[in-house]
Amino acid sequence: MDAQSYNTALTELRTLRDEIKKTRSRLAKLEASRDKQVTQVAVYEKAKAERIAPAAGLSVAQLVALAPTLAPATLTTRDTTTAPPGDNPPEPLHQKTAPHTPAPPSAPAAAEPQATTPAPDPDNPPAPILDDAPRTLPCLPGGEAGDAWLTPTANLASTRPNFTQQARSTVFLDTTTGVLVHRNQTHHLDLGTCTAADILHAVFNALPEGAERIYITAGDPWHRDADRHPYLRDAVTTWLNAPTPGWRTDTGRGRDRMAGHFVHARNPVGRYQHENSEHHVEIRSVGEWFDLDGDDPHTVRDAFVLLWQSLRRHWSDAVIMGSPSQTGRDLWTRTIPTRGQWADGYPVLSEELRGLLHATAGQGRNELITPPRVPSQLPRLVEYDRTFAYAKHTWKSPVGTPRRITAHTFATWSHKEQQRALYGCGHWHVRVTVPDTWNHIGLLPAPAPGDRAWHYPAEPGTTFTTWAGGPEIHTALTNPLTPWKIEILDGLLWEEGKPLDDWARKLKETWTNLSAQARLQGNPQQARAAHLASRAVRSILLYGIGSFAQRPRMVTGTTPRTLERDIPTDAEIISFDDQTITWQRPTGFSRDPNAHPEWAAAIWSGARAALLTQRHRDDDTYAGALHTQPGSVIAFRTDALYLTHTQNWPHHQQPGDYLLRGHLTGPLTAPTTEEELLTLRNAGRAALTTTPDA
Repeated sequence: MDAQSYNTALTELRTLRDEIKKTRSRLAKLEASRDKQVTQVAVYEKAKAERIAPAAGLSVAQLVALAPTLAPATLTTRDTTTAPPGDNPPEPLHQKTAPHTPAPPSAPAAAEPQATTPAPDPDNPPAPILDDAPRTLPCLPGGEAGDAWLTPTANLASTRPNFTQQARSTVFLDTTTGVLVHRNQTHHLDLGTCTAADILHAVFNALPEGAERIYITAGDPWHRDADRHPYLRDAVTTWLNAPTPGWRTDTGRGRDRMAGHFVHARNPVGRYQHENSEHHVEIRSVGEWFDLDGDDPHTVRDAFVLLWQSLRRHWSDAVIMGSPSQTGRDLWTRTIPTRGQWADGYPVLSEELRGLLHATAGQGRNELITPPRVPSQLPRLVEYDRTFAYAKHTWKSPVGTPRRITAHTFATWSHKEQQRALYGCGHWHVRVTVPDTWNHIGLLPAPAPGDRAWHYPAEPGTTFTTWAGGPEIHTALTNPLTPWKIEILDGLLWEEGKPLDDWARKLKETWTNLSAQARLQGNPQQARAAHLASRAVRSILLYGIGSFAQRPRMVTGTTPRTLERDIPTDAEIISFDDQTITWQRPTGFSRDPNAHPEWAAAIWSGARAALLTQRHRDDDTYAGALHTQPGSVIAFRTDALYLTHTQNWPHHQQPGDYLLRGHLTGPLTAPTTEEELLTLRNAGRAALTTTPDA
C-alpha cells in the first residue's frame, strides 16, 4: 500500500465512522420509541406479555424489565436457600494435617439448625427473574418428591442393538476448486453460486447413482453471504432454507432418524430428499471431525478410509456415521454386555434428575485470569495441552440408580466411609469457603450469571454454594497447598462400574496406532491422512461423551408477521424481518435410551480436577496448575493450561499427559479478552519450532 492508498483508506474509514454514529443514533431513537410504546400498551388491563413480546421483538424477560406489571405469574424469585429442604447444614469438612500433605477429609461435627425460607406472600408477589439475574443452582426436593426423582425412567434403558448399521455412500467436495472425490474417482464440478441447489445439481449430474452424504472439505458455502447478516448463524439459516428445486427438506428415516436441517454457525447440516424419488442426501462440514490446513479432498478421503479400517479391527460391524457423536454412541452401544449384571441394559435416569445434572454439571473449565491477579506484563506465554484428555477418565463411571446422601446421613458415616464416598462416583451439593491464606487459583466451579456459566472463586474468605463431582471435591480437600473448607449439603452416590471402559480402550488403541502411523509413515500424504484419522478418533470419543449428556431439545420455528399471535407463549424471539419472525423454544428431554448425563458429568469433573493436579506414577511426580507458582496461571481452556513459565512435566504420548503446544517469549501484555488470548496462543504455536501431535 502506498501513501495515496493509505490516505484514501483513512478517508473511507472516517466516512464509515460517521455513518456508524448516525446509525447508532437512529437505532437509539427507535429503541427509545419502542420502549415508550411498550409502556403505553402495558397499561391496558388485558395486556399480555406473550402477545407484546413478539410484537416488540423482545423476550418476555426483556419486556418485563420495561414493564414489570406484565410479569407472568409463573415467574418467581429463585429460592435462595443453600441447603436442601429437611436437612441441617453440617459442620464443614476440613483437613487437620500440615499443608503440602494430601490427606483424607475428617468427619463432620454436629450440625446447627437451619433457617427456613419464608412462605411467599400472595399479596406481594416477588420480582421476576431477569436475564442478567445471578444464577442459583437447583437442589433435590425433600420427602417423596425427592425419592421419585431417583426412580429411573420406566421402560427406557441402553441395550445392545440387534441390527447392523448401514453405510452411506459418501463423497468429498471442495467448493472453492470444485474438486469432487468419490471413491477412486475425481470430478471437476461447476458449482455456480454454491447454493445448496447448485451443489446437489452438480453432484448428481456427475454421479448418476448419487450420494447419500456430501462432506464439504473447503469453501464453507453457507458463509458466502455472511456480510449481509449480523451473525453467521443467520447466514447459515438463509443458505439452508433457500429454494432447492427438485428437492425438499428431509423428514428423516431409518433407525438413526434425523429430521430437518441442523443450524450451526460453523458446521451446519443440510438434509434433503428428492421430490420424485426416495433419494436422501446430507450436506455436511468435515470440520465436525477435524481441523484442516489446506488439505485436499483426496487426503480427507484417505483419512476416512484409514479411520474405517482402524475401527474395523475392534468392531467388525463398525460404520462411520455422519458425525463423530453419532459414530461414538453407535460404537458404544455395540460394547454393551449381553451377559452379567447389565445384560438388560443400563437404566436411564428420571427426567428430573437429568435436568438437575444438566443444570449443575458443567463441562470444560474455560477461564481467563487477568491483572491484577496476574502480572500486566508476562515474561512469556506457554501452552500445555492434555493429550486425548477425556480418554484418561473413562475407566470408572456411575451405574444404576443413585442413592441420595443427605447432610445428616453423611455426618453419621465413619471417616473411612466418607473418604470412600468422596472418592467414588458422586455428585455433591456443597457449601465452599476459600481459605483465608489462599493465594492461588480457584478450585471449584460456582454458578455465574448467564445460562450454564461458571467461574472459579479464589478470593480468600469467599463462601459460595455449588454442585461438584467427587474428583473435584476430593482435590479441594487434599490439594498440595491448603485444604479448602467443604460442607456437604446433599448428594447423589452411584455404584461404580465400567460401562465405558471397553469402548474407550478400543478407541485409545485405535488412536495410538493411527498416531504412530502419522509419525512413522514415509509418504507425506498418507502421514497427514493418518494424523487426521487420529484426530477423528479423538472427536469420536470427545463428542461421544458429550452426547451422553443429552441436553434439553430446542425447537426453532418461523411464523409470518401476520400470524404472530400463533407464536408459542414460551418461545423466545431470536430474529425477525418484514415478513417472518424466527423463534425458539425448549421442549425438554427426549426418550433417548442412551442418555447418561451422569457419565459425562463424572468424566468432565475428573478432567477439571486433573487440570489442577495429576500424579504420574511411573515418574513419581505431579503435574497441573497447583504445581506452578501463584500468579503464573494465565488461562484454562477445556484441557489446556496457559502459564508464564515452562514446566518439566513428563509426556509419554499417553492420554492425559501434558504436551507443550506453544511457547511465546515476552515481554507480553497480559490478555484481557478471549480474542487476545487466542491471538497469543496462535503466535505461540507458530513460534514453537517442534510441535508434536496432540
